[in-house]
Amino acid sequence: MKLTILGCSGSFPGPDSPSSGYLLESGGTRIALDLGNGTLGAMQRFIDPFQLDAVLLSHLHPDHCADFGALAVLRRYHPKPPYDATERPLPVIAPENAPERLAALYAPNAAELAETDLSDVFEFIPISAEPVRIGPFEVQAVPMAHLCPAWGFRVAAGGKVLAYTGDTGPCPQLTELAADADALLSEASWADFPDAPDGVHLSGRQAAEVAKTARARRLLLTHIVPWADRDAILAEAKAAFDGPAELVVADATYDI
Repeated sequence: MKLTILGCSGSFPGPDSPSSGYLLESGGTRIALDLGNGTLGAMQRFIDPFQLDAVLLSHLHPDHCADFGALAVLRRYHPKPPYDATERPLPVIAPENAPERLAALYAPNAAELAETDLSDVFEFIPISAEPVRIGPFEVQAVPMAHLCPAWGFRVAAGGKVLAYTGDTGPCPQLTELAADADALLSEASWADFPDAPDGVHLSGRQAAEVAKTARARRLLLTHIVPWADRDAILAEAKAAFDGPAELVVADATYDI
């Protein structure tokens, strides 16, 4: 399983990275985990977006889904597409209100919002706790603790497991998500501080504690807010987790 970091900036794009978006490839199948601001442009350095086999959206905050509108434009209006997107709608596994929310993102104006329907080029599939098979990938969604309905994804392929938190504050489900994972791709939005709000984000220390408790083999830290102290986040993570830990960067690839 190959992981490519399309974007890893938390909350909004930073000077060196788009917002959250990740490309997973195995056995010729390609899926995207989130499509935040700027990630569709980054994707084109690695694959033709028409080669995607599915998109999974952890939640519907803009830094995780803003480029979905651009993907809709590409699939509807490319003058020479490799196939007719209306005959091969792209599966989109996302929170159940995604069709309405993403139509609002795409709609050209308020007057046309009620008539905007993206189901011509996308097949919307509500996230549930039932595992989903996408080619060689088996995906298990796990509910997280955030400001809106949000999910983490546990993705298995080729005998390996990647656990991706999406956005979350500390919650018991994180241990289930990351249990014995070969890699935990965890948000670490900020350095630890005593009065951090509940149910919003993880610090580097908290992400590392999840990795340690869940016996994850590797910790990849992402979703770091541009104003945060990256060195402090990594240092506190390494102090709490005795396995390999690093901050991901845009365009990096990892073999899981």
